Amino acid sequence: MSAKPILLAEASSADWNSFKEGNWSAYNLLYKAHFKILNNYGYKFTRDISLIEDSVHDLFVNLWTKRTQLGNPVSVKNYLYKALRNIIFRKIKTQTRFVNVEHDADYPFHFEVSFDHQIIKTESERVMQEKMKSIILTLPPRQQEIIFLRFYEGMAYEEIADIMNLNANSTYKLLYKALNKLHDHFKMKDVLLLLGFLGCQSVNAEII
Repeated sequence: MSAKPILLAEASSADWNSFKEGNWSAYNLLYKAHFKILNNYGYKFTRDISLIEDSVHDLFVNLWTKRTQLGNPVSVKNYLYKALRNIIFRKIKTQTRFVNVEHDADYPFHFEVSFDHQIIKTESERVMQEKMKSIILTLPPRQQEIIFLRFYEGMAYEEIADIMNLNANSTYKLLYKALNKLHDHFKMKDVLLLLGFLGCQSVNAEII
């Protein structure tokens, strides 16, 4: 689960509307297009494969049974991420002392991505990348998650805020804290460069 997955095309608004009208083929497309990435996202919060599988199953059962009550999300994938996240948190809460997600230490997040899909030009660059990963793993879970969503998934602040149940201002502050921690170990231009590698996208100073 380290490399960025190759995805099927995200379900379109037309597919979503067709699914809500009871089209089983559209529902099956929704499932196939998002099943793998949902399982990968669930694995960030728990190593309990059965819990993840149950959560994804519950998510799609709920979608079908409540389809006529659903709205029209701007992004189907983001909607599913948020729904799965909430289901997993409820299940973890029943199994552990996990109580509240308002504080960084209140839930797990396992940051696992790879820089290996990028061409490494020098050994010093490889060392910097490995150091970056090790430092990210020392961050509180919510900061790891926001880095994952912002750079690995390429999500906008508004999308991240929705998934993580934050307001926009809190989202900016949380990312700033994470980047500031990385800045303690690297020049900011190197932080942005390495995080750009992380998500296969160009990153510039506008992110902060």
